[in-house]
Amino acid sequence: MADYIYLLETRLSPAQQRAIGTIRTVAREFDTTVFLTGGAVRDLTGGGSIRDLDLTVQGDVSRLKNPLTSAGAEVVGENPTASQLFLVFPGGVRVELSSAVSVTWPKPGKPQYEPGNITDDLRRRDFTANAMAISLNEGSYGLLMDPLNGVADIENRELRLVSNYGFIEDPSRLIRMTRLIARLGWQMEEKTRQRYETAKEEGYISALGDWSRGYELEEIFHEEDPVRVLRALEAEGWVTALYPALSSAKANTAALSDLHERQGQLQMQSILSQPAAVAFPLVTAKMSATEVAQLKAMFVRPGFVREIDTLDARTKDFATQLSAKDVAAPSAAWRMLHASEPNLILATAYGSKSAPVQARLKTFLTESPNARQRIPYSLLTEMRITQDLPIYAELLDKLFFELMDGKLSTPEEMKAFLEPYSPPAPPPPVNLRRARAKKEARPSRAKAKKAAVTVAAEEENAGLESGLTEVGDLTGPDRGPEPTPRTPISKVAPEPTPVKVVAPKKAAPVAPVVVKAASAAEPKPVAAKKVAPPAKAAPAPVVVKKAAPVKAAPAKAVAKKAVPPAKAPAKAVAKKAPVKVATKKAAPVKAAAKKVVAKKAVPAKKAVPAKKAAPAKKAVPAKAGKKAVPAKKSGRR
Repeated sequence: MADYIYLLETRLSPAQQRAIGTIRTVAREFDTTVFLTGGAVRDLTGGGSIRDLDLTVQGDVSRLKNPLTSAGAEVVGENPTASQLFLVFPGGVRVELSSAVSVTWPKPGKPQYEPGNITDDLRRRDFTANAMAISLNEGSYGLLMDPLNGVADIENRELRLVSNYGFIEDPSRLIRMTRLIARLGWQMEEKTRQRYETAKEEGYISALGDWSRGYELEEIFHEEDPVRVLRALEAEGWVTALYPALSSAKANTAALSDLHERQGQLQMQSILSQPAAVAFPLVTAKMSATEVAQLKAMFVRPGFVREIDTLDARTKDFATQLSAKDVAAPSAAWRMLHASEPNLILATAYGSKSAPVQARLKTFLTESPNARQRIPYSLLTEMRITQDLPIYAELLDKLFFELMDGKLSTPEEMKAFLEPYSPPAPPPPVNLRRARAKKEARPSRAKAKKAAVTVAAEEENAGLESGLTEVGDLTGPDRGPEPTPRTPISKVAPEPTPVKVVAPKKAAPVAPVVVKAASAAEPKPVAAKKVAPPAKAAPAPVVVKKAAPVKAAPAKAVAKKAVPPAKAPAKAVAKKAPVKVATKKAAPVKAAAKKVVAKKAVPAKKAVPAKKAAPAKKAVPAKAGKKAVPAKKSGRR
C-alpha cells in the first residue's frame, strides 16, 4: 500500500500544502476532524496530477467560513443545501470543503441531506475510486479509509458505481462518467457499463437538476483539455442536456494549443496555474455574447465568473508592473513573478503584446534555469558551506540572483563573494596517546619451529649419550613428528643404563654368548621397551661375523635391538624370544661384569635356536677403551 504521508509531502504543490495546513489549523480550533476525499485521493493513489482539493469535515462547515476568510481564503461559491463551500487559496488553489452527510433520494435528482460521519459520506458518493479518504488529523495523519475497495478499481483503471441505482438517483453521474473517462482514459466496469447503457436508453438524464447542470458545465472549463471533454460529451449526447449552444466546433483550438504550451513552460519554473479563466474566452470564441452571458449565469461559483470578467483589466495592470524600471534586473523580475498569482502570469504571457514584457518573460523562462545550474556546489563544500549552516538556503538564493544578473562570471569572483559566509576551519583534532597495553609475548612460527627442532636435538643428544639413538634419528629427514616444545625432556621414559665394557690390554678369545628364552618355570624377563624400526628405513640383512675368541666370563648378556631381516615385517621385539648376539673379532679383554637393566635378571644358558628369529642389527666392533654402543632407540615417540 502506498505511503500517503509521503505522497502528501511530495505530490502536492507548496501552495496546496499551505492550503491544507490552514484548513487543519482552523478545524483543530473548532475541535473538528478533517479528511482529504474525492478526486484528490484518487489522483494521489493513481499517479495523476492534483488539479483541485476536496476536503470533508465531520461537523458544520459553515462555522469555518469566516476563520478561513480571515486566513486568506476567498469564498467563490456556496451550496447551503449540501453544506459545501468553494474556496480559492493564495496561489490559485481551488478547494471544495464539505460537511460529512448522509444522502437519500426520494426522487431522481432530488437529494435530501442529513448530517453523518465520514463513512456515511463515502458510501453516498458516485464511484468507488472517489469513495476514499485520507485522515488529516493528529494521531491518524495519512491513514487511508477505503470502505468500498476503491484501490482495486484504481489499479484496474475502472470506474464502478457505488450504488446499483447510482444513475437513477443522480443523472449527473452519467456526465461525470464520460468526463472522467475522457480525462483519465479509464473504462467502465462491466455491470456499470450495462447500467450506463440502460440509463441512456431510458432517458434518465431528463431528471438532471439545475444546480447539477451548472456544476457540470463549469467543470468542463476547469479540465486541462476542455475541447477533448466536449467532444466526448457530444458523442454521448450529453451536451444537449447541459447547454446546446456549447460546442467543440466553436472553440479556438489553435489558441488553446498555444496557451497549453505557455502553461507548460511556466510549470517548469514552478508557476502552477489553473487556465480555466484564461481558456474560457478561447473555448467560447465563436459563441454570441448572449450565449456566453447565459452560460456564465448557469455557473454555480460566482467567483469564477468574476475572475473571467476582470481578467483583462488585471492582466493590463500586471503587464505595466512587469515593465517598470524597478524590475529591469532579471532577479527583480524573478521575485515579482514568483510572488504573483499564477493565473495572472499565464494570462499575461499569453495575451500581452508589450515587447518589454515579453522580453522579461523570455529571460525568466531561459536565464533562470541556466543560473540555477551554475551554482558551484563543489566550491561551497570546499569552503565548508553546507546545509548545516542556518544561512544556507538564504545564501543559495543570493548566489542564484547574483549569477542570474551576470555579476559572478569567474571562479575568483564566486570565491570572493562566498568568503564572508565561509565558517572558520575546525581546530586540528587532539591526539591523546594512551599507553598501549603490553601484549603477552608469543613466539612466531619460525621461533616455534626452531624451538621444536631444538627440543628434538636435545632429545637426540640425550639419546646419543645413553647410546639409544644415532645421529639423524630425531633430526634427520626420516624423523617422526616433531616433539612439542611444551613436553619437557624430564617426562621422557627412562632409558636403560648402558653397560660399560672395559677392554684390558690382553684378552682371551671367548665364545659367543647366547641368551636362551626363559622357560615357564623361570621368571620371565622384562623387555626394556617395544621399539619399532624407522618407517622409511630399509631392512638390512643379518650379518653374523666370526666372533673373536674371548675368555668366558660369568657376565650377563645384554640383548641388543637388531635390524629386521629382508622381507620381514616391522614388529616389536617379543618378550619371550631369545636374542642371539654375535660379536665382532676384537682384542682379548678381561672378563668384565655386565649388568642387564631389568627388574629380574635371568642367568644366561646355552644357546638354543629360537623358533622366531628376532631382527638383528649389524654388529658394532668393540674397541678398547671405548664404550659399547647399547641398543638403538627409535626416533618415533
